[in-house]
Amino acid sequence: MSTFFGSVWWLIVTLGLLVTFHEFGHFWVARRCGVKVLRFSVGFGRAIWSRVGRDGTEYRIAMIPLGGYVKMLDAREGEVPEDQKDQEFTGKSVWKRIAIVAAGPGFNLIFAVAAFWLMFVIGKPDAVPVLAAPPSHTLAAEAGIRSGDRIVAVDGNKVVTWSGALDAISEDALLRQPVRLDVRHQGEVRTVTLALNELPADTAMQTAFDRIGLLPGGIPPVVGKLVQDGAAAKAGIQSGDRILSIDDTPVHYFTDIGTILDEHMKHASSVEIAIRRQDRTLKLALTPKHVIDDGKDVWRLGVYNAPAKQETAILRYGPIAALGHAFATTWDKTATTFQMIGRILTGQASARNLSGVITIARVANASAQLGLTWFLGFLGLVSLSLAVINLLPIPVLDGGHLLYYLIELVKGSPVSERTMIAGQFIGLALLACLVGLALYNDILGLSS
Repeated sequence: MSTFFGSVWWLIVTLGLLVTFHEFGHFWVARRCGVKVLRFSVGFGRAIWSRVGRDGTEYRIAMIPLGGYVKMLDAREGEVPEDQKDQEFTGKSVWKRIAIVAAGPGFNLIFAVAAFWLMFVIGKPDAVPVLAAPPSHTLAAEAGIRSGDRIVAVDGNKVVTWSGALDAISEDALLRQPVRLDVRHQGEVRTVTLALNELPADTAMQTAFDRIGLLPGGIPPVVGKLVQDGAAAKAGIQSGDRILSIDDTPVHYFTDIGTILDEHMKHASSVEIAIRRQDRTLKLALTPKHVIDDGKDVWRLGVYNAPAKQETAILRYGPIAALGHAFATTWDKTATTFQMIGRILTGQASARNLSGVITIARVANASAQLGLTWFLGFLGLVSLSLAVINLLPIPVLDGGHLLYYLIELVKGSPVSERTMIAGQFIGLALLACLVGLALYNDILGLSS
């Protein structure tokens, strides 16, 4: 399956699951509050499948899989038969209406906890958090990170996997606050501090991580394929050679090669590379090729790493412990999301961190290729995002309706119809701006 079709398929799977669960929350609570549900739709537009259940509700799947809705019996939308007035939405108490509206985001939170719990119970395979040599003039280099350092804790919290370490560091990067890393190297543990407060506020996360400079190690520097007419091939390097050093700088991992080359070629026109070939050590002089990669000047040998089995770690807990970790993960990610939204609104973080449906599709496909537990973690994060977004006090979203009902509680009467209509227009305009900005960021990401 191509990347494009894979992304489309996993986007449909992701939104289908999460939207269905969200709308089921509204549906389930509405039925228990005595409200008649006329239609339960997954997707918008023309129906591609529908049927009417014994309960009188029309269940349908529509053509546009980017949302869904639950249509309830509502006096604002037309005459209500006399014998059904006790099942009409606006006639219910304000607390019941609040429960029905809040149920959608609430069920997304439940889904997130369940997804994280299952991920932890099954076990998520990951790389160990071993670091390669950081590029010069990055925050990692300035903090004293060395090739072979293994992250054992972030801000005092133990980490055992590469993605776990990056997730913890990402939260501090989003908030632009320094992070303390405990790293182990050859049995010695030391503490270094990444000055994430020095990251510009308008920097997107991908650019921020380039500035941070943390690179994964663990892959041995053994040559696999060679680029035809590349510098390494011309110098006589062969598949299976192990690169020992570049200009006497030791090479521990394959990812060290680019960092060392970029540093040495600032002051030289060629380098001497020591290699081990079977039981012999050879030294070869060569001139790396200069290329522009993502707008940056870099140097390349023209080699790919040989397939190698990396040291891995599996993040797994028993069913009881996994539940605690699932709740903790949900809480931490929710708090970070709200903090990030606040920083974007106050100009302390870049709006380029907003992503839309294209990014969701790409990440859905990538996580699905990594396995079930990675996809479960992704589903949990997207479900959390849907819950948070829907709770924003924007008319047309669940949070906007909740705001109206809270005002009703305070003033003792419903918000006027004129106010609600004005709010709908404002909400649609805000939502269109958010979707447009997210799509713009997605397109920028595709072109970068």
